[in-house]
Amino acid sequence: MAFIKTPVKGTRDFLPKDMALREYVLKIMKETYQNFGFEIMATPCIEHIENLTNKQGGENEKLIFKILKRGEKLDLENVKEQNDLVDSGLRYDLTVPLSRFYANNMNELNSPFRAFQTGFVWRADRPQKGRFREFMQCDLDILGEKTNLAEIELITSVVTFLKKLDFEGFKIKINDRRILLKMLEYAHLPLEKADQILISLDKLDKIGFEGVREELLSNGYEEENIDAYLKLFKQDASNIKTFCETLKMEQEVVDNLEEIMRITSQNVEANLVFDPTLVRGMSYYTGPIFEIGVEELNSSIGGGGRYDKMIEKYAGISVPAAGFSIGFERLILILNERGFQIPEAKEKIAYILKEKEDKIFAQIKKEREAGKIVKIAYRNKNFKFQKEKLEADGYKVIEW
Repeated sequence: MAFIKTPVKGTRDFLPKDMALREYVLKIMKETYQNFGFEIMATPCIEHIENLTNKQGGENEKLIFKILKRGEKLDLENVKEQNDLVDSGLRYDLTVPLSRFYANNMNELNSPFRAFQTGFVWRADRPQKGRFREFMQCDLDILGEKTNLAEIELITSVVTFLKKLDFEGFKIKINDRRILLKMLEYAHLPLEKADQILISLDKLDKIGFEGVREELLSNGYEEENIDAYLKLFKQDASNIKTFCETLKMEQEVVDNLEEIMRITSQNVEANLVFDPTLVRGMSYYTGPIFEIGVEELNSSIGGGGRYDKMIEKYAGISVPAAGFSIGFERLILILNERGFQIPEAKEKIAYILKEKEDKIFAQIKKEREAGKIVKIAYRNKNFKFQKEKLEADGYKVIEW
């Protein structure tokens, strides 16, 4: 039987040049976030299925890679439904595991706790440009901070990181979950159906207003209410106050968003804009939400928001929380397309031997101790190709 020569659909192999860029970006990210006081932590790839299906993950809960029970737990004779076969699954994001982590370890952590976590997550999604079934997430979270200092620091940290990569041309959209709910109330749409309606609105960039309207009609909502709802998004939303006056939105919510935008813009040069169509897919958000958009992709490269109710489900006590996740794979995709080059920090030398030579090892040892990157190899039959590959990787080739 021949081995299959390609990775599973939605996953990838990474060549050394791929890994070099990924590791460099992670290095810059780590240095930047640690300068802002974030602490590195980690959670397992596998979580209890009850944690992953607690109705906090929105549409992502439909995309879980579930893991079968093993050994004596797998009782095939008495299976009545899928849950009889499953007791765990691969994490689909890092926020749910973080919440469980914090509930287990809060007494050993600083308060507020600034968490920085990176790791692969898995979703049974339809693979396409910038979207995979296995992909890296990089999350910043501040747990225990009830003021908008959390949102300000999260956005400032991420923008600082992106600018260190000379990453330009991005826009940060900002909204608030409470404004989204107030718009439903204004249009007399049922708040208990908020998640379903907002899932339709979240497709606006792909299907347009008419597509959203048709989907809401097919879900049984009144035409008059739908039209009143969609009309809100067609007015000028450049001024938060003017937009929210129509909704009779609480002034505290409006002031909070304006303060986040003002102070963040003072800290870092960033293009922050209010966007009432911004939804974010997770139902666990309770306050401000934000997302980074770029011209190259018809989607975001990162986003997040406040989720003050989530950790309470695990810890039994109320813990304010906010987070920001970078879409690492999409960021890498854009950097590659823009021709981003890693700054060479060390001299790279490749010694190519025609024959065995013991004396060269003393020379190599000195150069490695001096911080140089040194390779040693015997000369290939196709030396021209060997030399070209090494030089393309930045090595100075020395024949010995």
